[in-house]
Amino acid sequence: MKKLALCELLGIEYPIIMAPMFLVSNEKMTIEAINSGITGAIPALNYRTTEELRQAIRTIKESSSGPFGINLIVNKSNFNYKNQLQVCCEEKIDFIITSLGSPAETIQMAHAAGIKVFCDVTDLKYAQKVEKLGADALIAVNSEAGGHAGKISMKDLIVLLKKNCSIPVISAGGVGDAKGLMEAMEMGADGFSMGSIFIASEEAPVTNEYKQACVEYGAKDIVMTTKLSGTPCTVIKTPYVAEIGTEQNWLERFLNKNKRLKKWMKALTFLKGMKSLQKAAFGQTYKSVWCAGPSIEHVHNIRSIKEIVADLKPAFEA
Repeated sequence: MKKLALCELLGIEYPIIMAPMFLVSNEKMTIEAINSGITGAIPALNYRTTEELRQAIRTIKESSSGPFGINLIVNKSNFNYKNQLQVCCEEKIDFIITSLGSPAETIQMAHAAGIKVFCDVTDLKYAQKVEKLGADALIAVNSEAGGHAGKISMKDLIVLLKKNCSIPVISAGGVGDAKGLMEAMEMGADGFSMGSIFIASEEAPVTNEYKQACVEYGAKDIVMTTKLSGTPCTVIKTPYVAEIGTEQNWLERFLNKNKRLKKWMKALTFLKGMKSLQKAAFGQTYKSVWCAGPSIEHVHNIRSIKEIVADLKPAFEA
């Protein structure tokens, strides 16, 4: 069995994090991931209140014995960030994944509570910053990641970070099968964050239409849009997405550049976009905006998480 640094960090059998996916990730999926020998993380934003977040953490702990994490948006657009961080520290989860902001406060508080912190990074400059702050690992978000993707290819980003950083590099994006895992390991990846291939799982709470879209569409159908959160985000190019386009209009762009209004405009754009995603994920509507990454190329049917993980295991079994 090939053991990567992520296995050592978390004490898991296979070095895979089932990536935190907005609206998709939940307790049931995370428990099944843990039971399959990997780990999982859930966005704190999937819960309306901090008490719901607290209860979710306790539910996972009661039903499994492995490690799991919570993803925190640590910039000003997440008005509930401090409360979410407090709950994570009080409940002593195993790790936190930080996104879209400075992780300084998160690292300080999490480490005091014995919690590891993995930071989303898309380039070397930011990776070196979070390493100096004390991050335990880097989530190397490359240009093929789902959601908020980076701009550097998987190979170039892994090689760049491995050469210039001394903490583990967890690759995120562009991998959806055992062959891809083996190729990324040869590049130097210390672990993997994989999300999109788990959307079409039996345990995922989204509609069958969303799951079936991950089966029917492929890598060529993934486009980047700024309409959902103001930050470029990958979605499946459904007929509706093609109809409305993927760029903000001139007024939205103008307001996003205004120093006084930018913070509020980002929050409003995010709220509007998330409501759109929620309607599509949980209800039948022709206005389908479904988040996914290019790795749906490897999704051919709807299966259990256990079956999906089983197909990935040969990459680590020599």
